[in-house]
Amino acid sequence: MKKHAYLTILLITTTISCTSVKKVAFSKPIDTTDKPIVLQEKKQFEVSQLGVYASNQFKGARLNGFSYENDTVVNVHIIAENTPINPSPYYAFKCWSDQEKTVYFKMNYPPKIKHRYWPKTKTNQGWEFIDSTRVIKKDSLVYIKTKLSKTPQLIAAQEIHSSDAVKEWYKQLIKGKESWIRDLVAGKTVMGQEMPYLDMYQGDPQGKEVILFITRQHPPEVTGYLAFQRFMEALLKESANRDTFFKNYRVVVFPIMNPDGVDQGHWRHNANGVDLNRDWSKYRQPEVRNVVKTLSKILKKNDAKLILGIDFHSTWYDVFYTNESRADTHYPQFIDQWFSALESEIDGYKVNEKASNSTTPVSKGWLLYGHRAVGITYEIGDETPRDHIQIIGETSAKALMHILLQSK
Repeated sequence: MKKHAYLTILLITTTISCTSVKKVAFSKPIDTTDKPIVLQEKKQFEVSQLGVYASNQFKGARLNGFSYENDTVVNVHIIAENTPINPSPYYAFKCWSDQEKTVYFKMNYPPKIKHRYWPKTKTNQGWEFIDSTRVIKKDSLVYIKTKLSKTPQLIAAQEIHSSDAVKEWYKQLIKGKESWIRDLVAGKTVMGQEMPYLDMYQGDPQGKEVILFITRQHPPEVTGYLAFQRFMEALLKESANRDTFFKNYRVVVFPIMNPDGVDQGHWRHNANGVDLNRDWSKYRQPEVRNVVKTLSKILKKNDAKLILGIDFHSTWYDVFYTNESRADTHYPQFIDQWFSALESEIDGYKVNEKASNSTTPVSKGWLLYGHRAVGITYEIGDETPRDHIQIIGETSAKALMHILLQSK
């Protein structure tokens, strides 16, 4: 799509559940109607020949089979919720044994799917990467050497942040700020879970420009969520800029867009088997529809405009996906100023930006085409060091406040 082609994009106004929202047409539509999925069978697995056990009976688990291969090797079977799907085989399971022993967990995925996430384990000190001496790669196979005992241990592709953990985190984050941060529910997911959102502003909301932050459209993309956590913590930390910022801007935050997928250990999709970040056109899925309806109501009621949105994700490396068209957005200089601030504030940091106007129905395209808002997909690498994630998250939040306040 050419640089300013988005000006010709058709905005079709329709009514969904008594709330007028704009559907946005993209040049390459995606079918986001419901697709069948196969839920995991939640159970305790046993390899009786070895006295070895595993369980997926917790939120965020992913284990589809557990079987004997030989006296030292146990097969771990992982399949996706449905196909076709991105090759992001997520796994998480508890394991233990009758007696102390060392086994090799052989990771088995569907044909043509390769291992992606470095295994991690939870200890009393928190989450740790499993030592490289215990992760053996042989041809296309991956084995995890594990010393088992009667005490269960957790092995997972990424740190587990279930819907319960997310709720616990943001409740603590907003504690003492309830006078200007509203803890609300936008609607329900496919499986009937509440979709929480935080509405943040001080003073009169009328006419306040609105900023949107969302994360966890894709369940395994935990490093993006970790950056989001650090970002929000920095944004809400008491500072010279904080109260002034929230008197000038209204921030709407969806801290978990896909709680069903997160809790079910999905590789990518929601409980209807759909990639939510391809549904920002016709809003067929309730999770995206809830966001759009909530924002539409806020904007209409308060005669406000949506000026900026950031969608936190993860991929193989750190990258910011941006829209190439900026001249006609509400803040055309924001991205260049923001990236410049990150590079000046973080020692040796170089922003990796990939700019293109979205042709498929992703959130950053919806922000641009539907609202003339600055849209950014904020991606953090799967194994980016966690201390580096903290620095990026904190610095980007502080820079955002500073730049937007300067524009006032």
